[in-house]
Amino acid sequence: MSELLDHLLGTPLLAIALTLAANMAGIRLLRTLGAPAWCPPILVASLLLAGVLALLAIDYADYRRGAAWLMLLLGPATVALGLPLHQQMPQIRALWRPLLACLPLAALLAAAYAVGIAWLLGAPPETLASLAAKSVTAPIAIGITEQLGGSVSLMMGGLLITGVVAIGVVGLAAGLLGIRDERIIGFALGLNGHALGTVRAFEISPVAGAFASLGMSLTGIVSALLLPLAWRLMGA
Repeated sequence: MSELLDHLLGTPLLAIALTLAANMAGIRLLRTLGAPAWCPPILVASLLLAGVLALLAIDYADYRRGAAWLMLLLGPATVALGLPLHQQMPQIRALWRPLLACLPLAALLAAAYAVGIAWLLGAPPETLASLAAKSVTAPIAIGITEQLGGSVSLMMGGLLITGVVAIGVVGLAAGLLGIRDERIIGFALGLNGHALGTVRAFEISPVAGAFASLGMSLTGIVSALLLPLAWRLMGA
């Protein structure tokens, strides 16, 4: 069995098969449970995958090396979100001033509160660098984290937790504040919850999904420009 695993880990086939199987199992399980909005399939899939890796004693580095082929699809998938943006361009033009006004502050706060809490708890510099980009979509967050000297594995864990929490918090806050505008809800989901929030926004409506795509994309751009600069100014 060990020799077979070693052989399979030498190719990307096992990692890709485990990833796809976990994702399909997560989707089916959540459909059985009524597809609760606060629990995206990727969360269940990640937990299932982690359990399988632990059960089979597969080192995460070996799995990640094989799954790197799937990571190549993240870039084209993110670029493809430009289509719904184009379809909703008239509504985006109508709100471009308030959106651009709140974006830089919101993007920096998304990084600052996580880094600040970790710093107060005595986290080492590598952990702080790993949490800085946890609200940015994965293709951009990986580059930012590597530039800051953080751990990509830790960042991906923070990315998953952030997306799941953002979906629940944005929905709860919208209900408490009486916000019904799908554009605002979608933008907040994309800005705070990156790809997971964007998926949830598209479940609400195409308009919410387009504004979530906008929030996710602009947050990635602002973070890529400002986070490395802020990191150097802080002397981290």
